Amino acid sequence: MFVVARAELHAPKQEKALLAHALNLLVPTATEDGEFHGPSIDEFFPGALLFEGTAFEINRIMLVRFVAVIALFLVFWLGTRNMRVVPGRFQSLVEMGLDVVRVNIADDLLGKKDGKRFLPILTTMFFMILFMNLTGVIPFLNIAGTSVIGVPLVLAIVAYITFIYAGVKKSPKNFFKNSLFPSGVPWPVYIIVTPIELISTFVIRPITLTLRLMMNMIVGHLLLVLFFAATQFFVFQLSGWWTIVGAGTLAFGLAFTLFEVLVAVLQAYVFALLTAVYIQLAVAEEH
Repeated sequence: MFVVARAELHAPKQEKALLAHALNLLVPTATEDGEFHGPSIDEFFPGALLFEGTAFEINRIMLVRFVAVIALFLVFWLGTRNMRVVPGRFQSLVEMGLDVVRVNIADDLLGKKDGKRFLPILTTMFFMILFMNLTGVIPFLNIAGTSVIGVPLVLAIVAYITFIYAGVKKSPKNFFKNSLFPSGVPWPVYIIVTPIELISTFVIRPITLTLRLMMNMIVGHLLLVLFFAATQFFVFQLSGWWTIVGAGTLAFGLAFTLFEVLVAVLQAYVFALLTAVYIQLAVAEEH
C-alpha cells in the first residue's frame, strides 16, 4: 500500500519528465541552463556525422534527405508493383497523386502532347519536393530537406535547363531572339526592354524558384522550433502560472504544424506549376 502511494505521488513528476524528454526529441534547442534559447540559423548548418572534411560529408540534413528519397522510392514501388485494372486503396492513392501533376499541371498548361513529354520531370520535381518538405514536421527528423540551398538550387537549375531546352527544341533560330526582342516593340525601346527581358527571363527565374522554396521551409522550421522551445521553457523551466502560457505556445505549435503540412504541399505544387509555366512560355507559338 505504501509503495502504491509513493508511486501515485511521483506519477505527475514522471509524466512531466516523459513530456520533457519528448519535447527534447522534437525541439533541437535546449534550455538546460535555465534561459530561453530561440531558434538559430545555425540549425541549418549541423556538424558532420560521417566523412567529415571530404566531398562526401554527411550531416543531419543529408540523412534527412536520404530518408525522404528512400520513403519516396518505397511509396511508388509498393503502389505500382502489382498494378490492377481495379486498383486497391494504396494504388488508388498513388494514382491520385500522379493525376494531380498530370491533369492539373502538365496537361492543363502544356496540352496533351507537350504535357506527356515533360510529365516525368514535373512529376519527379513535385514528389521529391513534397517528401523533402514533409520531413520538417516528422518527429525525430524535424527539418526539411529543402531548407538548405543545395536541393532547391539543383531543382531550379534543372527547371531552367528544361525551359531553355524546350525553347531551343521548339524554335532553334528564334527562341533567344524572341525572348530578348519581343515583336511589336519600336527598336529604340529595345535599349530598355532587352536588358529587362534578359534579367527577368534568364537570371531572375532560377533565383526566385530557389529562394521561394528554401525560405518558406526555413521560416516554417524556425516558427515550429520557437513555439515548441517556448513550451518547454514555460512548462519545465518556469512552471507555475507560466504553464498556462506554455499551453498557448503548444497550441500554436500544433496549429502551425498543420499549416506547415499545407505549405509543404503548396510549395511542391507551386514549384512544379511554375516550371510548367516557363516551359509553356518557351514552346509558345511566337518562339
